[in-house]
Amino acid sequence: MAASILIADDDAVARRLVENMVQKCGYETVVVESGDAAIAALTAPDAPAIDAVVLDLVMPGLDGMGVLAKIREAGLNIPVIVQTAHGGIDNVVSAMRAGAQDFVVKPVGIERLQVSLRNALNASALKGELQRIRHSREGRLTFADIITRSEAMAGVLRTAQKAASSTIPVLIEGESGVGKELFARAIHGSGERKAKPFVAVNCGAIPDNLVESILFGHEKGAFTGATERHMGKFVEAHGGTLFLDEVSELPLAAQVKLLRALQEGAVEAVGGRKPVKVDVRIISATNRKLLDRVKSGQFREDLFYRLHVLPLTIPPLRMRREDIPHLLRHFLARFCAEENRPVTGISGEAMAQLSQLEWPGNIRQLENAVYRAVVMSEHEQLALADFPQAAAQSPAISDEQQRHAEPLVVGQGGQGFHSTVPTMISGNEIPIAPLSTAGMLTMLTNAGEVRPLEELESEIIRFAISHYRGQMSEVARRLKIGRSTLYRKLDEAADNHGAGGADQAN
Repeated sequence: MAASILIADDDAVARRLVENMVQKCGYETVVVESGDAAIAALTAPDAPAIDAVVLDLVMPGLDGMGVLAKIREAGLNIPVIVQTAHGGIDNVVSAMRAGAQDFVVKPVGIERLQVSLRNALNASALKGELQRIRHSREGRLTFADIITRSEAMAGVLRTAQKAASSTIPVLIEGESGVGKELFARAIHGSGERKAKPFVAVNCGAIPDNLVESILFGHEKGAFTGATERHMGKFVEAHGGTLFLDEVSELPLAAQVKLLRALQEGAVEAVGGRKPVKVDVRIISATNRKLLDRVKSGQFREDLFYRLHVLPLTIPPLRMRREDIPHLLRHFLARFCAEENRPVTGISGEAMAQLSQLEWPGNIRQLENAVYRAVVMSEHEQLALADFPQAAAQSPAISDEQQRHAEPLVVGQGGQGFHSTVPTMISGNEIPIAPLSTAGMLTMLTNAGEVRPLEELESEIIRFAISHYRGQMSEVARRLKIGRSTLYRKLDEAADNHGAGGADQAN
């Protein structure tokens, strides 16, 4: 999913020109004709996410300076590029003091606008990353710090936000690297306990003979090597949140004592004489199916029901591919700053291919891939070659593929065309038709019967992808379907295409 740019200008011609230029730069656009409409687009609860604003300073009603003031009052951290027909230094200085990121003079050229937008988005991404890191270290991480635009994540976020307002035990499930601890910190940072400690324990990294000591503490001399008293993670998290990561790896003996601590709200240190009352909110996480561990006898059923009060399942990155471009931009900004590298962006080819990979290591793997690319690249822009994993999986168009490309008929009486460019969806190739400016979709088979709806839908989607040059967000918007629905239909088309090829081979 490309960055979304809000364009606010009362001049219809100028508005259209800027919209065309922004779209040619590869961004999505949201267009309004007044300052009030711009503020509504930025602050409405159901408004689409906006990454930057191109704002005309001179407008009737609420002008550009008024919009900047309201953006500041609302606490929005959105970069704003102001444009004015009057290049006076006073207007520029006033706008920059009011919070504008940059300015352009009408009529702006596409090169100048592209540079301004790129710099604004990079600066915004870096600012967001630095804020996210600071919030994480200070224990003030919130749901606003989670980078996502995916429909698959919307329900998870809503449930997590409701959980944050209570002390209900939460069990977060998901593959390694999807951001389970990030969600746990956001729940803590959005609740009443945010001023109290957030203590994270990786249960899978603790030796079996030290689990009880680390969780519940021990007294001096309780065992060999216990040279001083240790209060334990439960006591350390008193009043706040205890995050039990990889809780499924706890040994059965420790599970018994954990269950007792949760039931009684008290812990007893190893070698201790009496229990100590503790007030902690429990958030646990696992990359396994905990119920399967219960069925296999590796996890206590009674403890499972204590932890599994409110389950959250975070989808893997391959189920929310529209998040990948935004994550790439944020990681790129952070690593360029940390490594002092002058990389300005990622090529469209690399972005498209990275968005189609499976990413079994999820966000952590994507982050490491960007880190390596930034360090190793010798160019101002990251290309596909800077991501060996993506380059290795990039589909090559062979002569054989061109000869056997599936025809896509758009006319009557045999007036059609053949596809020569395949796209990759979940590892399968779907031929994409070249752009055609005229023609009609054939509704009947050679036998005179109406063609199946599935075939017609598949052809329409493939034609739309070709028409909009592979910009999947634009395709979804024009077809009036969600991006996740579009990717699902492409997956189904790829499966059907592969099955058809297998049937022909048989």
